[in-house]
Amino acid sequence: MIPSSLTLLTGRMEARIGGLLARALFALPARVIRRLAGAPPSHATALHPEAWLLARLSARTPDRQNDRVPLAEQRRRFDLSAIPMGARPSLPITVADHRADGPAGAIPVRLYVPATAPAAGAPLLVYYHGGGWVQGSIATHDASCRLLAHLSGVRILSVEYRLAPEHPYPAAADDAAAAYAWAVAHADRLGADRSRIAVGGDSAGGNLAAVVALAARDDETLPGAAFQLLIYPAVDLAEKSASVTTFADGFLLTERGMDWYVDKYIPERARRSEPRASPLYATDLAGLPPAHVATALTDPLRDEGEAYAQRLREAGVAVAVQRHGQLHGFFNTTVMPSAREALATIAGALAQGMARA
Repeated sequence: MIPSSLTLLTGRMEARIGGLLARALFALPARVIRRLAGAPPSHATALHPEAWLLARLSARTPDRQNDRVPLAEQRRRFDLSAIPMGARPSLPITVADHRADGPAGAIPVRLYVPATAPAAGAPLLVYYHGGGWVQGSIATHDASCRLLAHLSGVRILSVEYRLAPEHPYPAAADDAAAAYAWAVAHADRLGADRSRIAVGGDSAGGNLAAVVALAARDDETLPGAAFQLLIYPAVDLAEKSASVTTFADGFLLTERGMDWYVDKYIPERARRSEPRASPLYATDLAGLPPAHVATALTDPLRDEGEAYAQRLREAGVAVAVQRHGQLHGFFNTTVMPSAREALATIAGALAQGMARA
């Protein structure tokens, strides 16, 4: 058996080497990237060449969502693939770890304070990481949260909620709501304005952000969220939209992989249409805060995210939607210049949304 310390060291070396290779690859001239990537399929011609190259390379790596490999190893693979893909420039960001009160114990949270943020009374985004409710952590999203805070000028509180299958639905939703309530109660400690606390997240985290926005709207003891930042959110766990089959394979997140995540998170199929699982099924979306919904061109979750934005609009909620020529997961692949550009656009939307809150 390999000692745990050696395993950790090996993992760090893999991540470091992977990061160096990724940075070298995506630093190549655009014409070289296009040549290496080749032409994308006819139904994905608007996909950025960097994204298509990443999709082709990812197709050669070990499967990250299957039951033939122990879950701990799956999570390790996820970490090793996610962490090196985040650009890590030196940024004027102050970082502090806290522990929020949760329904099953303390919830680790990390506060990112950009140099341009006011010392007190600042807007705050409570952020929930992606990873299919099964994988991911504060660490996997650290680089991207730093960059988002820096580009937007908004304080960010990243939340490490409990993961399935050890903690199935609604554990993650419970933790997400508790973290938001804690942020509201401790706004002064976080340097935040209690009336300008937003929710956001990517993928599974986008799901949790939408769930918390609904919960805060309906909870008389809490102020409603000031804004929603929903990055390729998973909002329909009961049915499959057309984009699930159109981009079922070959574009990083697969249909089979999404099935694996949902099965782990909510084994009981009858509960997948509950609004706390699938916000798209909420009866009434009126009264929710303004939202920015970012989707990815070749993402199986694309259509459900855009359908949720349409439902928000029909309910009278101010909402902006932008479809990026990227893969699912681009928030975490900022080693690619095109993904950084997409994140910069999202950061601008967050800054604008919080300025209006």
